[in-house]
Amino acid sequence: MFENRFNRRHFFYGSLLAGIVPSRGLGAPGALPASGNKSFNDKLNVALIGLGLRGPQIVTGAAASENIVALCDVDDERGAATSKTYSKATRYKDFRVMLDKEGKNIDAVMIAVPDHWHTPLALYCMQHGKHVYVEKPLTRTPTEARMLADAAAKYKVVTQMGNQGFSHEGTKTACEIVWSGDIGDVREVHAWTGGVSGGKLNIPATGPAGEPVPGTLDWDLWLGPAAARPFNPMYNSHWRAFQDFSAGGSLGDWLVHILGPAHLALQLATVSPISVETVSIEGKNQWEWPWRAHTVFEFPARGSMPPVTIHLYQNMRGDFQYPSGMAENENLFPPMNNLAEKGRPSLTDDAGTILAELTADGKPAPGVRLPGQFGGGRGGRAGGPGGRAAAPPDPQRGPGNGSVFVGSKGVMATSQRGEGVWLLPASRWAEYKLPPQLLPRGVNHQQDWIRGCKGGAAPVSQFSVASKYIEWLVLGTIALRVPGKLVWDAKNLRFSNSEEANKLLVPSVRKAWDFKV
Repeated sequence: MFENRFNRRHFFYGSLLAGIVPSRGLGAPGALPASGNKSFNDKLNVALIGLGLRGPQIVTGAAASENIVALCDVDDERGAATSKTYSKATRYKDFRVMLDKEGKNIDAVMIAVPDHWHTPLALYCMQHGKHVYVEKPLTRTPTEARMLADAAAKYKVVTQMGNQGFSHEGTKTACEIVWSGDIGDVREVHAWTGGVSGGKLNIPATGPAGEPVPGTLDWDLWLGPAAARPFNPMYNSHWRAFQDFSAGGSLGDWLVHILGPAHLALQLATVSPISVETVSIEGKNQWEWPWRAHTVFEFPARGSMPPVTIHLYQNMRGDFQYPSGMAENENLFPPMNNLAEKGRPSLTDDAGTILAELTADGKPAPGVRLPGQFGGGRGGRAGGPGGRAAAPPDPQRGPGNGSVFVGSKGVMATSQRGEGVWLLPASRWAEYKLPPQLLPRGVNHQQDWIRGCKGGAAPVSQFSVASKYIEWLVLGTIALRVPGKLVWDAKNLRFSNSEEANKLLVPSVRKAWDFKV
């Protein structure tokens, strides 16, 4: 029954698992730590660069088992609580000084800074022999993505992009549902963000006005490879809104999470897109990313999987026709961790740390509050992530953060990073029996990286894997700036029909911060 079910479809380990199962195989050893071969009983010395929002969140996943020995941020005032939590860690302002002074004391570095710093920081740390964990999106351009994959191989370090959904039970279950053939051939995927990353800042044509630099901030170091400009607090408080500092606004903020299940389940790492085009856009100017856009990718067939069109909606409303049979006010996207109702025990919070075990009947242990369990939060009503939306959709309210796979035999939806998954309409999900587990489970995203650093199985989103995902996704940032259908030539890393678009494939970098493998 098992083999007939999957061999009858398009499941085979050789290509369909490319980009999910590490190339060295399950349980195969990873690279040795930079400071030598440490056993699983030894603790790694980990440094954190970036003490804003995400840095303190992701470091908890490493601190659960390892030593946090150094903290770094360009602003002395940022991260006071984090510094107090890890009081034995030495605080630095300049990452170069940190690595020079700490030397061999640091084994691995976690990086959570604005997107324009991801590539140079990751390269610098890898060149110093450090394992690196870099928050999503890995890079802003496809050329940088290939560069980091090459660097990881050259310097023989263990890497991970911080897209936690790759490690989540929901994402893996979504892959297994698609591969089982239960929703048929998928030819369309629609993925939303329910809000704006950065917002409408109403920036004048001349750009943000210069203001005095706070005494605690090294502004030139904050800019790093970006073009020099006067300080304005909007830059470091709303950096995701700016073209110079982020990868497409909400595209690099949330769509990189939301599209993870589609990238893996549909095996998009095995091919490259044929084209990309932004078909509608609002709020475009020379400084900010648009606050609303609809971008379309076309992918060719992959093995026995048919061609597929991927629709990305940044803060969009009302374009998608909801599946037939959905009841009034029925959820489009599932609550996070809804697989608990079917006995799947992987429950993780935002940072990827385990929240709770399940009781024998598949329900949360007494007193445990799960993300998305209550209205107004995750899994809440319209306009909130993973939200509720009536059919047809209300043009004034978004359905939340998630994706919908339209198959020839049914429809599947995922929420957020893939933390929730179900079939539509809800009546089908209620009676649905999950297919057999094919993908490995076990640890959260940060511990997946830590395990690799200690010689265990390679991380699920190591740069050789993550770079293939980011390479096609960030083509969308170019489509947001260059109108028309852009035809992509992945072999030669260029667009075959637009020199204007080709100029955006390599980021503009200040000479003092030029980087190379």
